Amino acid sequence: MTESEFNERIDDLFYALELQLDKIDSDMDYEAGGGVLTLEFENGSTMVFSRQPPTRQLWLATRAGGFHFEYDAAVDDWRNTRDQALFRTFVINQMKEQGDIDFSWG
Repeated sequence: MTESEFNERIDDLFYALELQLDKIDSDMDYEAGGGVLTLEFENGSTMVFSRQPPTRQLWLATRAGGFHFEYDAAVDDWRNTRDQALFRTFVINQMKEQGDIDFSWG
């Protein structure tokens, strides 16, 4: 994947994520800029999504730790490099565990 393709995929993912975040009835806040999307939950904890162009990875920092994801074209999703978990499912679970937010990708 070229850097341009990588950045386009991340832009699309962040946009889709922001659209879903806007639908949540919660005092959770988020801020995007500079290749980073930061969520802050009502309990004060954060999740930070960041693009990593040199490695073509998407990184996610949560209360549970730091996770690296690589794009898997076969399933059109990103896979955790540790356990191969899919990104969307992982985010849904982390939103529930960390912020008690019922989240879906629509």
